[in-house]
Amino acid sequence: MSKKKNNSSIKLVLTQMVLDVFEQNGNTPLNYKQVSAKLNVRDPESREIIFEILKDEAFSGVLKELSPGKFQLLELKTFIEGKVDLTNDGSAFIVTDDEFESDIFVAPRKLRNALNGDRVKVYVYAKSKGKHKEGEVIEIIQRAKTEFTGILKLSERFAFFVPDDRKMMHDIFIPMNQLNGAKNGIKAVAEITDWPSDAKNPIGRIKHILGAQGENDTEMNAILAEYGFPLSFPAEVEHEAEEIPEVITEQEIAKRRDFRDILTFTIDPFDAKDFDDAISFKRLENGNYEIGVHIADVSHYIIPDSALDKEALDRATSVYLVDRVIPMLPERLSNGLCSLRPKEDKLCFSAVFEMNEEAHIITEWYGKTIIHSDRRFTYEEVQEIIEAKAGDHVDEILKLNELAYILRARKFKNGAISFETTEVKFMLDATGKPTGVYVKERKDAHKLIEDFMLLANRKVAEYVSKLGKGKHKYTFVYRAHDSPKPESLANFAKFAERFGYKINTKSDKETAKSLNFLMEDVEGKKEQNVLTQLAIRSMAKAIYTTKTSSHYGLAFDHYTHFTSPIRRYPDVMVHRLLFHYLNGGQSANAEHYEELCKHSSQMEKKAADAERASVKYKQAEYLRDQVGNVFSGVISGVTEWGMYVEIIENKCEGMIRLRDISDDFYTLDEKNYAIIGQRKKKVYQLGDEVTIRVKNVDLTKKQIDFSLVQD
Repeated sequence: MSKKKNNSSIKLVLTQMVLDVFEQNGNTPLNYKQVSAKLNVRDPESREIIFEILKDEAFSGVLKELSPGKFQLLELKTFIEGKVDLTNDGSAFIVTDDEFESDIFVAPRKLRNALNGDRVKVYVYAKSKGKHKEGEVIEIIQRAKTEFTGILKLSERFAFFVPDDRKMMHDIFIPMNQLNGAKNGIKAVAEITDWPSDAKNPIGRIKHILGAQGENDTEMNAILAEYGFPLSFPAEVEHEAEEIPEVITEQEIAKRRDFRDILTFTIDPFDAKDFDDAISFKRLENGNYEIGVHIADVSHYIIPDSALDKEALDRATSVYLVDRVIPMLPERLSNGLCSLRPKEDKLCFSAVFEMNEEAHIITEWYGKTIIHSDRRFTYEEVQEIIEAKAGDHVDEILKLNELAYILRARKFKNGAISFETTEVKFMLDATGKPTGVYVKERKDAHKLIEDFMLLANRKVAEYVSKLGKGKHKYTFVYRAHDSPKPESLANFAKFAERFGYKINTKSDKETAKSLNFLMEDVEGKKEQNVLTQLAIRSMAKAIYTTKTSSHYGLAFDHYTHFTSPIRRYPDVMVHRLLFHYLNGGQSANAEHYEELCKHSSQMEKKAADAERASVKYKQAEYLRDQVGNVFSGVISGVTEWGMYVEIIENKCEGMIRLRDISDDFYTLDEKNYAIIGQRKKKVYQLGDEVTIRVKNVDLTKKQIDFSLVQD
């Protein structure tokens, strides 16, 4: 290591220690010798660095030089921690943990190599920049990410890696001995290995070669890598999965309730490969119905703290991209041992309900079972049976549908909100190229399954919530959804009013009732997607937590995720805890499970972001051959620099940049979700229909540019 580099590293560490000396000594004026003495620093080289720090911090406005060589803090300093939110010009706002009324502004030169999303410690100045306090990064506590996808630019003597991430402002310098076989122009994953404080660019190495830019597999794998999802399972995990015996022993069957002679079936999408839930149906002699919700017993196969378990926890969720599923568990488990395939004995964890004709629960039972699915239905097949009132197991399916209707109506009567979002699907050719776009429909068959899954999730949560009282309540993993902030709801209500919809916000129940009326009324109209997305945005985000809180959107006092352990780790935790409590176990450690909940919530968000990125890429790919074509669209978003428009015909979204609208100078009216021409006062508002031309498509940035076709 060079002397210069070594000095820079020491300087970064010493800066905070030096500033702390003034704080700890009541801001007494000190010179570099006094500061060195208080830090017990005696070597000349380090004392020289301390003198440089004092001069630098005086220049930055953190210290003031009272007399030559004598320094003091401008004011007793305030340190805060927060997350870096980088802006397009390279400056940043530090999003704090509610310690400050507003975020802290940090100029580019004061970021000290902090990157977007990093958790940092910031020194906050007394002065403000407009409505924001200013500060500088003192310490990078935790990097958000050190791996990036991008393109390698190779020259004769050196190489640079250009990241795809628009918020990564620095190219990564790659030494020639760290190329890992990568060639010029290849798409790859690079890892930052070092970043000397005096260097403009970080230093890194090529970790994975993804392939040629523009190829479907390359781009989909790049999205996974960008959001931190591994592209394969470690050999140890695959080996562990392969070692699990397939045979179900008689001893294991003896421990379980046997449902193999009771009619059981699965209902899933036509292209599903894993079946993690099944329903059984039995008419009882007293006229009631026994409905079993049977869930793959993943926790039977995954031993806590095994390589399989650690990998599943790390991933926390399966990821659903446009053309593929990246499973949380290896294929032997997700598509084999744990998949409730027809005509095979399978181990389950079940919630079994005795219900009467009014769909009231008479009795409930939870425990380990063995089932044998009689039939694998697709949603389309069940929908046909419901509509034609004919087909395999028609009587049972019609009765289940009838009971589901009652459960649904009761849910909405209690204040649940019905958000029927538009789900866009692509038709893909053999190479993964999109050839068409269609909107996925949700009919009775989908809702039938959904309502019985909701029932199982709700009743499991209620059951555990009643174990113990007060401080002695049992630790559990809940799915919580807070009520929206009144301000967000009021803004949405004001906007919806422009379309003639009245939102009553007097109470949660009244809000839900009027939102449901809106969702029903808006179905099929051009503004459906805009209003639905805006309504969802005004809501709080659902999270996993051990705190017993309600689910606002579903109007359930208690709710959990019990029904999808093949694809969600929280469901595995729920199975383990429920089984532990059913067998008389004591309450689990809440702090431990709360950490796992936080991780699961974060990974769920990353998976959703990755899914959206894959949709954006396919939208761009679909419109690439349609540059110059004209479409009708609806304004779906407005920002300071442009307005987003969603094409009505194919649901692809792009941007019209304000600078490209030539008839006036337009500015954002944030309050009214509009942009307004300064001279002619022409208004373009969220939900307005406009005519656009596809101007440009950038596949690398997943970016679609439109131009406005004006009258």
